[in-house]
Parts: sequence; structure tokens; C-alpha cells
Amino acid sequence: MDIKGQLAAGTLKLIGSLPLSWSRRLGKWAGYGTVWARGDGLRVSRINIAHCYPEMTAEEREKLARTSVISTVTTGFEMATLWRRPWSHAEDHIARVRNQQLLTDGVEEGKGVLVLAPHIGNWEIFGQFLATVGPTTSLYAPPKIEALDPVIRDGREKTGAKLVPTNVRGVRALLKALRDGGIVGVLPDQEPDLSGGDFAPFFGHPTLTMTLAYNLIQRTGCKVVFGFAKRVSDGFELVLLPAEQAIYSEEVKVSLAALNRGVESCIAEAPEQYQWEYKRFRKIPDGKSRIYKKR
Repeated sequence: MDIKGQLAAGTLKLIGSLPLSWSRRLGKWAGYGTVWARGDGLRVSRINIAHCYPEMTAEEREKLARTSVISTVTTGFEMATLWRRPWSHAEDHIARVRNQQLLTDGVEEGKGVLVLAPHIGNWEIFGQFLATVGPTTSLYAPPKIEALDPVIRDGREKTGAKLVPTNVRGVRALLKALRDGGIVGVLPDQEPDLSGGDFAPFFGHPTLTMTLAYNLIQRTGCKVVFGFAKRVSDGFELVLLPAEQAIYSEEVKVSLAALNRGVESCIAEAPEQYQWEYKRFRKIPDGKSRIYKKR
């Protein structure tokens, strides 16, 4: 019996039974504790923010790093509630949807919509929302703790989303979904394997960027929009932003540069809610970066 897994699943279910306002409050206090503990997430956030915002003062960068760590921890607590409570509970906390027409127009056109959703705010409620607009397919990698898999899977599929594996079979399912006129959700700011990416500017630095979106665009002719769920005082504001025309370019580097600029535009809307503790700059064109090496 996996005692650790059962304890993790039990804790998630307990937090998930709380109203969203309670889980958000608990997450915020847990975030303060994480900052106080000065863990690796805060260290990496400081490095990334200094890398991306050299024009900021040291005080501004430190404030942003601390606030973003608190935000990320809060997101984790919110996720438990969003997975466990019915969609109607989450829907009550959607304060507004900005530019929804970008999504609905694409669905009505019937040529498929690729939604690129960076790690900003709470991407779980954003994914649940997408499936209420049209048939939605996204990649899913089971968690390392096996007991959490059914909780997370049920939470993500509750509004009708289809989860497919992160392999060739899954990519084929994404292609089919777009060709059938559906919605496909992709997290565009994860570092891929070298075989699945190319370098493109991100905050002025050559950054290994996934080519999955480029391949989906070229093979299906789908429409592309960016989107995320920003945490606001009265719940969440769901934001949809248009992609640059350059993202449709047949030249891979041109398309990837436009993708990264789109991610930057999303981050600019709420930089304090971006997951800065992710080690996005581990690889550089001539090898492996030492940016995250502990000194």
C-alpha cells in the first residue's frame, strides 16, 4: 500500500472540499511560509527575473520574486478545489472573460483553434472553461504520485475535455482534434527536449522553445490564440489575446519568435502571477547553461 500517495490524495481531497475563497486564503498563507523558508523556488525565481528584467531595481525584482512564489503556491491550493468541486462552483468565480469572441469565432469557423496557455494565474480553471466552449483536447502526463492521477484526471475532464498522452499517439490526437474543428490547449512555455524544440528569443535571450505548436499550425491551418486565467479579487478574469500573424510563418524561427512574444505579452498582463520558478533557461545554443548552478 502506498501510504505516501494515499496521504497526498487525502490531503488534496480535504483541501478540495473547501470553498475556493478558503483554499485561496490557505494557499496565500502557505506561500508566505514558502518565501520565509527561502526554498529553491524563490532562488530560481530571483535568477529568472533578473535575467528577464535587468532594468528593474533590486528591490523591484525581489518583490516580484516573492509575490510570484506566493501566487504559485496559492494556485496549487486553488487547483484542489477546482478539481474536486463541481464546475458550477468554479463558474461562479469567473468574474469576466475578455475577448471571448477570439475563441468562439474560431470555433464557429470550424478550422480548429490552438490555444496557447502559459503558466500564469490558474491554468486549471482556464482549461475547464475551454471545454465548455467547444470539444477540447490537451496533453496529459500522469503525476509521479499514482494516487493523485484519478483526482487530477477527473478534475480536468469534468467539463468534457479529452486528455491524451504526451507521445506520438497524443500528438496525432491533437492533429485530429484541430482538423475536426475542435480546440487544442497547449502550455507553450515548457522547455522541450532538444529533438522537440529550437532556439528563439525569449525576453531577449535565445531560449529552447517547443516546436509542437509550429507543427500543429503548419499541418492543420488552425487559428491561434493565447489565453490564461488571471487571479482577481472577485475570482478570475479569463483573458484571450490574439496571436501575431508571424506565428503562422512557414519559417520555424519566425514562428517560434512570435510564439515567445505572445507569451511575453501574456506575462506583461500579470508578471506577479507567472511561474518564475520554472528553470526555463537551462539550455543554450552551445550547450548547457550554468545560470541555475548554486554558488
